[in-house]
Amino acid sequence: MNIFDIIGPVMVGPSSSHTAGAVRIGYVSRKLMGEEIVRAEIGLYGSFLMTGKGHGTTKAVVAGLLGMQPDDERIPDAFTQAEKTGLHFHIGEAKLKDAHPNSVALKLVGKSGKTLEIIGESLGGSIINIAKIDGLSANVSGDYPTLICSNTDIPGMVAKVSTILAVSNINIANLQLYRSSRGKNSVFIAECDQEIPAATLNEIENLSGIVKVSYLSLEE
Repeated sequence: MNIFDIIGPVMVGPSSSHTAGAVRIGYVSRKLMGEEIVRAEIGLYGSFLMTGKGHGTTKAVVAGLLGMQPDDERIPDAFTQAEKTGLHFHIGEAKLKDAHPNSVALKLVGKSGKTLEIIGESLGGSIINIAKIDGLSANVSGDYPTLICSNTDIPGMVAKVSTILAVSNINIANLQLYRSSRGKNSVFIAECDQEIPAATLNEIENLSGIVKVSYLSLEE
């Protein structure tokens, strides 16, 4: 066991689940958006809703959406920072069913008009899970460079994307496939061992049947 699993993450407190985890959900969501976020609907659920104010959960989520990490000393001042940078947000209650008790639902709009919907879960010790992306199931830890392809459920899509990654010498560590129903919307999620070059992402975006590509880079 790593000693940091025992003593917890380096963070601005007070809670690793309600504060640090909330920051990470916001931060990973911003990275998946791939651009500055200008508008955010933030819905809190369960314990996040009940105790979030005292634990600074709302400020933590906003801080993450601004690109802050859990150890950033500006987290308590996140609302002021959001006003300065032009991030407009609204905080309310998320109407979720059978969700993890530390959950937040995000509806985001980027500066280009790009949209992204996320349901994130804080599992404790700053460990998170992105449980839904644009309405489809997911299971993204935020610990790997992660490719998320929303696409039409047609034959050969997985092979095409996997081949492009292989040609670029990108190894897939974990692969997940989800779909709403046969022939409808689906999502291809690849957690990778290497960062994916912009040219490779562009090639995947131009595949017939691809609706949207989101990418989580671990590089600053």
